[in-house]
Amino acid sequence: MSAILSYSQTAEELLKRKKIHREIIFQYLAKHDVVVPANAEKYQLVQKVVEYWREGTTATQKNNSSENSSGNNVPQNDVATNYDNNYQTMGLQFCTWFYQLLNSQNPLLEQQPKEWGPQHFWEDAILKFSYRTSEQQMEVYNGAVIVSLRLLALAKDEHLFLNPNLTGSGLKCIHSPHGLVIIAVAGTIHRQSVCLGIFEQIFGLIRCPTSENNWKMKFIHLKITGQSTVPVTAQSNEATQPPIIKYESKELLQVFEEHTVGVCD
Repeated sequence: MSAILSYSQTAEELLKRKKIHREIIFQYLAKHDVVVPANAEKYQLVQKVVEYWREGTTATQKNNSSENSSGNNVPQNDVATNYDNNYQTMGLQFCTWFYQLLNSQNPLLEQQPKEWGPQHFWEDAILKFSYRTSEQQMEVYNGAVIVSLRLLALAKDEHLFLNPNLTGSGLKCIHSPHGLVIIAVAGTIHRQSVCLGIFEQIFGLIRCPTSENNWKMKFIHLKITGQSTVPVTAQSNEATQPPIIKYESKELLQVFEEHTVGVCD
């Protein structure tokens, strides 16, 4: 690390190094509410980071110079509005939270389990769980408690690890005119060092006015497609393209229409 820092002449040069992957920069920008296109190239993200740092430095200098001024309030950026309008950023942050929460329940990972439970779901939440190995199977669960327990069992009892593809091609987020946010994500599913297949998951989120306006899950569609078990190595990860979301916005809205009844109950 010291050598890399010593031989990097600029911040831009540092961020362009191969060790700093595009996904790391994208997640950093999302964390700091910097709006960028989901399909932006790495060099564009690097430029955004540099601009963000420069703006932060300028803002600090302005604040320091105005400490002894007449006391007029300095206008602030409407970060909350930008965040609400950028549903792709919301989708990224939600998926990061959800899969860290679910995977922490897997005892094989030897992590401290995070607080999982029905409080993250609407009382009439629905889970449609389909999986295909030799033939297609479908399970349907109704109610916050049952949905929560079934998802929990994937990690806690079946020891599955869901690895989402949170790049632009693996994540899609839209919203309906009725206030529902729909998030679709694809990824790989593992048990220890073995890749069992791929998954696609669709979430329907609605704000809950009685729960500090937090977003809760209204419905979840989870589809798992099995494949021949292949040991996961660094080499195979580089050679295999991550799963992508192929749903069009119209198709995701059709999923929403299946759940319009009782949305505001």
